[in-house]
Amino acid sequence: MRPLLLLLISGLCFVPAAFDPGKPEMQLSHSLTLDSLGACQGISWQNGKAYLYGDREVGMIREFDLVGDSLLYTGKEYRLTLNDTDVINHPTGFAVHGKDPVFMGNSVLLDRATNKWKALIYCIDWPGLQRTGTLDGGNLKNVIEDDACIQGTRPEYVEYKHKWYVATADYGGRANEVRLYEPAVLQHAKKTTDKGVVYKKFTCGAWVQNMQWLPSKGLLLLIQNQVEGRKWRFTYVDLKKSLESGKAEVVKMVDSIDRGDELEGFSFLSTLSKGVAVTSSRKGNVNFIDINW
Repeated sequence: MRPLLLLLISGLCFVPAAFDPGKPEMQLSHSLTLDSLGACQGISWQNGKAYLYGDREVGMIREFDLVGDSLLYTGKEYRLTLNDTDVINHPTGFAVHGKDPVFMGNSVLLDRATNKWKALIYCIDWPGLQRTGTLDGGNLKNVIEDDACIQGTRPEYVEYKHKWYVATADYGGRANEVRLYEPAVLQHAKKTTDKGVVYKKFTCGAWVQNMQWLPSKGLLLLIQNQVEGRKWRFTYVDLKKSLESGKAEVVKMVDSIDRGDELEGFSFLSTLSKGVAVTSSRKGNVNFIDINW
């Protein structure tokens, strides 16, 4: 009876860890160079296609197929222009979720001498843009000034308490935040400080370039630089705990990929075991990552 009693007691005392503190591990598999993207700013994986966006002579998006361990250009390019004028010239973030409104971010340099920026969020008709190739024809639905931000904007859909929100984060050296916006209010707003736009927020680390939501894990991945404009950092935070505590509750920070260039974006592909990181470099701007959970 005694061994059985001990077994029952040990079973009652066992509490599985929510996350393995050593995981996920991330390792650079191989790098590619894809041209005609300008300084690549991000990647969005949608319905088996990779959409890479950058700031060439105009802001633009290109569609790619995943073939083996490579991305092959499908020939489809979407220019973020209106009446032949560059509108989303520096795209940062691409928030897409089902039939919810689609948002892209943009950072506009107002004064180089003082490094003063203006952050804008654009509500776009993404299927319309895919049909016509530009923002003409009503594909630009609204322009929202993200004046609630500290520096820059990078929208990404996340789920919290069974509801979807548009999250964004700051790119600065201090006092950064991740904020959740109500998409139904945001799509019609003039500014993010308008009533009802901001839902919740929490503080986070510096130099967040982009974000990726992992619904099956409840984790928000902050795609960061370790210092301004250089070196890679991936920070996994527990979204629920972070929103409840008001600060980023870090599950794992990965600084081990030894690259000195500017990490701009990252997306998992069809599974959480493989992803692609993009940089603003002219060479090696597309990088395949193996992830071990």
